[in-house]
This record gives sequence, structure tokens and C-alpha cells, in this order.
Amino acid sequence: MSRTGQSTLRGTDVLVAGSGTTGLATAAFLAEQGVDCLLLGSRGKRPRPPRILGIHPRAMELLRALGLEEAVRRLPSARALAGNTGIIAVESLAGHELGALDAKYVVGPGADLGALSPTTWCLCDEDELEEVLYARAERLGVRMLPEAELVSFDQDGRGDDGITAVVRDPGAGDEHRVRACCLVDAGGTGGEVRGRLGIGFERRTLGHFVTVRFTADLTGELRGRRFVMAYVSNPDVQGSLMPLDNRADWVLHLRYDPVTEPAESFTPERCADLVRAATGVRDLRPRIESVTAWAGEAGVAERFREGQVFLAGDAAHVMPPSGGFDAGTGVIDAHNLAWKLVAVLDGWAHPDLLHSYDEERRPVCAATAEQAVLRAGDRARLHAAYPDPEDPELVEDPLVWLSSRYRSAAVMPWDEGTLPGHGLWAAENDGRPGSRAPHLRLRRGGTEISVHDLFGRSMVLLTGPDNRPWQEAARSVAAELGVPVQVFGIGSDLEDLDDRWPELYGVTAQGAVLVRPDGVVAWRCTDAPIFTRTVLRGMTRRVLRLDRTPAERGTT
Repeated sequence: MSRTGQSTLRGTDVLVAGSGTTGLATAAFLAEQGVDCLLLGSRGKRPRPPRILGIHPRAMELLRALGLEEAVRRLPSARALAGNTGIIAVESLAGHELGALDAKYVVGPGADLGALSPTTWCLCDEDELEEVLYARAERLGVRMLPEAELVSFDQDGRGDDGITAVVRDPGAGDEHRVRACCLVDAGGTGGEVRGRLGIGFERRTLGHFVTVRFTADLTGELRGRRFVMAYVSNPDVQGSLMPLDNRADWVLHLRYDPVTEPAESFTPERCADLVRAATGVRDLRPRIESVTAWAGEAGVAERFREGQVFLAGDAAHVMPPSGGFDAGTGVIDAHNLAWKLVAVLDGWAHPDLLHSYDEERRPVCAATAEQAVLRAGDRARLHAAYPDPEDPELVEDPLVWLSSRYRSAAVMPWDEGTLPGHGLWAAENDGRPGSRAPHLRLRRGGTEISVHDLFGRSMVLLTGPDNRPWQEAARSVAAELGVPVQVFGIGSDLEDLDDRWPELYGVTAQGAVLVRPDGVVAWRCTDAPIFTRTVLRGMTRRVLRLDRTPAERGTT
């Protein structure tokens, strides 16, 4: 699969089905590096409850790389909820407060994460976030067919030569064929792509819920509190209240049993009564804006790739909203896949690099979904008179966000026995291969940046200040292999504001760390080798799968 040489491309490089958060992020990450994308899907027309998304720090780092961090924080919902933190339990909003979620694994939006990341949490409305992503993707040249849907697709040959898809566009009144190097299903087909490919998707239903969005000024009942969610427990209602603007815009989540009470039984009149019970204001006259039934589920596809078709976001995994992992997990999927597609399409990586997308993302997504399930179960402790201790399998929020570890052919092997942690999460982000590069505060010129501001478009070699051998080796390797490599000397090109390099990365002053475009450490060399060019060349070829022999390449 390549855009160079005898390309079979006839319509677009990448066809993306699904214009939710993951699909839009996928298209934007690709287009930002010059890949031609066609995006299918109707924005804002999917039947779903209104949602406030918790965009966790790792996802915010990636949106920052798109130049969107400030735009997201300026969203009306983000500004309104900027000071909200914590989960509480109440008899009703106006009534007694029964407790608060106080657990060591929880790190709320207001926590200081300056030592871990250049950014932090952001709470925002899902529709507003998608508007920002849509505008960015459009500015980058992504071709949008907002009303179009994927009718069918066929993979050519063994799937290595791309796909031919049939797209129906009601706006244009026709169906047409699209040739693409690959198809990314980002949840825009309702599982039809998975089914067509025979990819299994086992999921657990954790509960059935109704979300009631309503308008009522509850400033007085809030009493100055700025929480993320309030679990309500009284004889008339069991549910949870979430403020959307800390004043008059609200959602009430209610659990129900579809066997004994159909979703249709939640009429506007009944919902108004439940809102009054949850708020504790008997004469409240709420305006019911919408009532949406949905199922809380957890599951992961049995594989994320088949030929040149890739699954991301909701097509690849579902998880309950507890913990705020779901949207961010999709953004990370998009970024992990995008840089690999760019590298292969532009010819500086072997197509086998794409195998690492499934190898890396599927185990992490499965583990993240399980953490979301554990958090959903842990909420019950808020209502217990004598709560049990928290589940020891719960992993601290910052580790889930920032300390996942990949094991694949696209990173040098790491010794699991010497890396303590919780399964796929390292207890300490220490720069080992397969992990996200630790955050460093740097100064370039007169501007403070993060080390993560250096990543995104090329391989990056981080070194100490006296790095002439590494610079010469990188120039030689880049010229020979056609791989974009940037070298940054910490202490010469960039000032280390906290003097954390090289200790934080586990190297000496003469060592180096090779970081992939997604900010993941691919390889590190603790000290300067004698044959610097030979070592760097070998590691770069291995990580990008350029070491594949002709015979091996024929078996892709």
C-alpha cells in the first residue's frame, strides 16, 4: 500500500466511515500530514444521549498537536465546567449530602498534573467538540460527505492493494464507487463492517439507562457546589444528576429494567416528576428537552484489522462512561493508526508496520474498558452504609491515561520482569520502549514548550547536549532510508527547565532515545555506542519494519 510508484489509488488515500469524535480525529491527523481523506457520516443525527465528555490529558496532548487545545477549552461547555470536580452522593440536590467518592485511584479535573503532562483534563459537550474537530478537518482539506453512508466494500486481491467501496450520498441523489488505499471504520457503520469481515465482538450489557435532559434554574439548590456528578438516592428516584452549565442545563441519568418498564413509559410528565424528586424541589417546573434510552456496555473487537480495513473508536470497543476513558481512547486509536498510515503511504515504513496497530491498541483498549467497568461498579460504595474497600484491581487514573505500555514489532522489546506496574500500565513512566515519552518542560528560544510539542510528523531522536555523533548518524540514516528524523539536543538545542533529562529517560548524558511520531519511545540507548550510525540504522529499520527480507515481504 503506497502512494508512490504504481499506486492503485483512484479516489482517495483513506476512506473514513463515521464522523464522530474518533472519525473526525482520524481524518484530521491524516490530513494534517498531507493524506487525502474522504469522511462519511451524518454529524449530530445519531440517536444518542447528550454527553459531557471527559477528555483526559493524553487525548488533550494529541488534540494540542492538532492546534486545538485552546479551541476546545474555549467551548461554551468547557468554560462553564472548568471548575467542576468530584463525585458526590445526595438525598436530593436540595437535600442532605450523603458523601463523596474519596478513592486513591481517582484524580479529578482540578488536579495539578504539571509534572506529568503539558495539559490537563477538559470537560466539554460532545457535540461542541465534534464541531471543533469538523472545522479543523475541513480546513485541512478533508473532503466531507456528511449525509453519505457506506453501502458495501470489497478488498482487492489479498487486501494489500486497497479497497473499492460503494457510497450512497442522498444529498447528491446517487451511489458511486470510491477507490481507496484503506478503509477506517470509526463507528459509523453500526458494526456492519465488522460483520462483513467476520470479526467477533463480545460485549457485556452492564445496565439500561434513560437520560433526561432538562432545563430548570437550580442555582440556589447547588449552593455554590461545582461537582461533576451527583448520585441521587431517595424513595422516589435512584439516579445521577450532571450539570451542563452549573445553573439551568442538566441531565438526569436513570437506570431501568426494559423487561418491566419499557423506555416508552418515560413520558415527559413522568420525567418531570422524577426530576422534581431528584432535585428535591416539589414545585419545580422543568422543561424536558429530550429523553434518550441507551445501554451501558463493555466489549472489544477480537481484532482491529482485516487486510486494509481498520477499526477504531466505537467500531473497535465500547465501555461505560465511568472514568471518562471512552472518547480519549478513540482519539488515541486515531493517532496511533494515523502516523503508521502516513509512514506507509509516504514510503518510509514497510506495510507490515500496520500490524502493530492491532498488537498495540487492542490489549490496551481491553484493559481500559475493564477499568471503566470496575469504576462503574465502585460507584455503589457511595450508597453503602458500610462500604467495602475499593477493588485492588482499580488502577490510578494517571496511569491509565499516561502509562500504558505497548509490546509490538514497532518498539524494541522491554523486560516486563523489571518494569513494575499494573499489567499494561507502568507504575512509573520512565522512558522505556513501548511507553509514552515522559513529559519534560523545555525552553526553545524564549518559549516554554513540552517535549510532546516536538512529536507528530517524524521520528525524533532525543540526545544530550554533546550530540555530534548522533546528529551525523541521524542524517546518514535519514538519507539512506528516506525516513524523516529530527534530532534535538537537550541542553544545547533545548533548555531542560527542571533538569530532569537524562535521569527521567533512563540514559546517560551520552545516550539517546528514539521516539515515534505518536510520542511513544521506540528504542533507547543508555550510552553512546561505538558504531553510532550502524546501531541507529538497525534500530530504525527494525521499528519501521524496513528489515523485512524480500521473502518475508511476500508473505504480508
